[in-house]
Amino acid sequence: MPDLDRADSYRMWADLRDLLLDLCENMSKSSEASSPAHEEFEQMLQIAHYYAIRSACMGQKGMEHIVARLSVSLLRHSDIIPADKAFYEAGVHCKSMGWENMAFVFLNRYLDLSEAIEEGSLDMLDNSDFQDTDIPFEISLPEKQHLPDDKREEVKEWVLAVSMDQRVEQILPMDERDTYEASLVAINTGIRSLPCVVTGYPVLRNKVEFKRPGKAANKDDWNKFLMTTKMTHSTECQDVLKFVGNWCGATPNPNFSFQ
Repeated sequence: MPDLDRADSYRMWADLRDLLLDLCENMSKSSEASSPAHEEFEQMLQIAHYYAIRSACMGQKGMEHIVARLSVSLLRHSDIIPADKAFYEAGVHCKSMGWENMAFVFLNRYLDLSEAIEEGSLDMLDNSDFQDTDIPFEISLPEKQHLPDDKREEVKEWVLAVSMDQRVEQILPMDERDTYEASLVAINTGIRSLPCVVTGYPVLRNKVEFKRPGKAANKDDWNKFLMTTKMTHSTECQDVLKFVGNWCGATPNPNFSFQ
C-alpha cells in the first residue's frame, strides 16, 4: 500500500470511512448490534475517520496541531494499524510542532519497534514509557519495515542528538487529570472521556455535544476546523463536516454556511 500520510490521500480514506459508516449503521439495526464484530467495525470507522480528517487538515495552513493530535490519538489503535508506522508519524508530526518530549518518546518507540521487526520478536520491547496510558502493549509485529534504511538512520541520528539535550525529557505530557494528555481514561479515577471527533483527544470541558450520544468535540478544535473550512472553502474539509453530521446525528451548527 502506498504512503497515505498525505493530503492527497483524502479520497481514499473518505471512501473507506463512508463504507464503514454504512456497514456499522446496518449492523446496528441487525442482530449483530453491539456484537464484538460490530464493535470492531466501529473502531475501524473511528480510525478511518481520523486518517480522513488528518488528510483534509494536511492540505490547510494553520491545522498542523490538529494533524499532530490526530497522529497521537491514532496510537490508541496501534494494535490494529501498523505500530511502527503509527509511532513514526506521531513522532514526526509532534516534532514539526516543537513538542520535542513527545516526539522523542514516540520516535524512540519507533526505533524499538523497528529493531523488533528485524529480530522478529517483541519480547525485548520496554513498555515503561506507556504505563498508565491507553496505548496498547499487545500489538502485532509488522511483517516489514515502514521506512527504508536511510530514513531509519535519520530518525536514529535525531533521537541520539536529542537524548544528549538536557532540555528534552523522555516523558509524556500530563493534563489536569494527572493523566497522559491524550489518554481517554483518567488514571486515578478510571473515568473514560469521549474522544474529540476532530482530534481524538479526550473531551474534558468546553465541549460541543452532538445529537447522537457518545459523540463530542473540544470546542476550540471544532471552532478552528469550522473556521478554516469557511475561510478556505476546502472541499475535503466540507466533506468531513458533512460526514460528521451523518455520523454524529447533526452538527451543533447546522446553519453554518460556506458561501
